[in-house]
Amino acid sequence: MHNSVFRHARIPVAIVAAAGVVALGSALAPAVASAHVSANAPGLAQGGYGVITFRVPNESDTNAATTEVTVTLPNLKSARTEPMPGWRAVVSKDATTEEATSVTWTATPGSPGIAVGEFGQFVLSAGPLPKEETVKFPAVQKYSDGETVDWNQPPNADGSEADHPAPEIELAAATDDEDGDSTATTASSDTSDTTARWLGGAGLVVGVLGIAAAGVAIRRKP
Repeated sequence: MHNSVFRHARIPVAIVAAAGVVALGSALAPAVASAHVSANAPGLAQGGYGVITFRVPNESDTNAATTEVTVTLPNLKSARTEPMPGWRAVVSKDATTEEATSVTWTATPGSPGIAVGEFGQFVLSAGPLPKEETVKFPAVQKYSDGETVDWNQPPNADGSEADHPAPEIELAAATDDEDGDSTATTASSDTSDTTARWLGGAGLVVGVLGIAAAGVAIRRKP
């Protein structure tokens, strides 16, 4: 009896300890993730169109604000920026092919830019994306004191992360049509819908069997 109670008493302690580890990891993750300029584009496929978000933190040691961000693009047919208060965006294109080669966001006069301890998110709708598993977007970050940081370094020789790595995204396998990301999403939706219908049917069968069993039990009562 005493051992049983002791075993049950240890369960909450283990749960609390695990929760503490998860909370600590969650608290540390944003700090690590926000250390560099990064790109995020979940669900996009090779050769498809979609939205890419560039996250730019301020890492100035002199309390200077980030006032300009330039991102190099892999010669895209389409590149459209999302309006952002306090910032002006300009997409540069190749004079011959008309393909987008870069996009620059500049803080407008009177705008504070990105202050120390803050970050900005710059959104771009672009495509068709290269048919590659990983696409890099070298970036240049400029500060109000004249400092410039190039985010374009490849991984170190030992595989570790460089001091100023180039932002990159990972793309799913290419599909047959141009809207690769749309096709992938549709296939996923179809699978989810089929699974939901199957589970719904199974639940209905279980419910009917339960009612039948209850009826039998009632008839057997004296």
